[in-house]
Amino acid sequence: MPAVIKYQYNKTSLNNLNTQLKMRTKALPTIKSKESALRAEVKRAKKEAEWLFAEMERQIAAHSDIAALWSEFDSTLISVEDVQLHIEKIAGVQIPVLDDVIFEEKPYSIFARPFWYSEGIRILKNLATIGIKSEVYYEKMRLLEHARKKTTQKVNLYEKVQIPGYNEAIRKIKRFMEDEENLSKAAQKIVKVRQQLEEDAA
Repeated sequence: MPAVIKYQYNKTSLNNLNTQLKMRTKALPTIKSKESALRAEVKRAKKEAEWLFAEMERQIAAHSDIAALWSEFDSTLISVEDVQLHIEKIAGVQIPVLDDVIFEEKPYSIFARPFWYSEGIRILKNLATIGIKSEVYYEKMRLLEHARKKTTQKVNLYEKVQIPGYNEAIRKIKRFMEDEENLSKAAQKIVKVRQQLEEDAA
């Protein structure tokens, strides 16, 4: 459905509309390629997030044989101290990228604790890192999808609404100006004929 474009039936308005139309027509391929790039990046981030989530489940399943031992584990020995991120731009969208997960480990006596504690800490670190990576990728996917939707809306606005609207308005102004010119020429002819008749009668 073409947009409702405000215009006047004159050359200034026609020039303004032509400028607006050219601007949108020129921008459309760029916006379309941005949309395509975002769509691909969303797909990639989703795939990576899902793979990481599945990997975490695989790791948990792989250690199911020591599940009963976790009740003996002192969970206060390890915690996430910091999640280090930096920001990258993908197709003009700011995206978080995980650099590192910093853990805080409390000291413990290897003689007073079960022998498998050090392995337990390694497993927990690994699971926590995979889980955090997965969350970062889901956030990346969310941000990219939001930008993709906005870009798709802009493509549709230009392609289906504004460009047809400007074309229609330009066509109407041109037709009006042509009709005006034809009327003016016809009026000039009538005046000339009348003058000729008056001269002949004199």
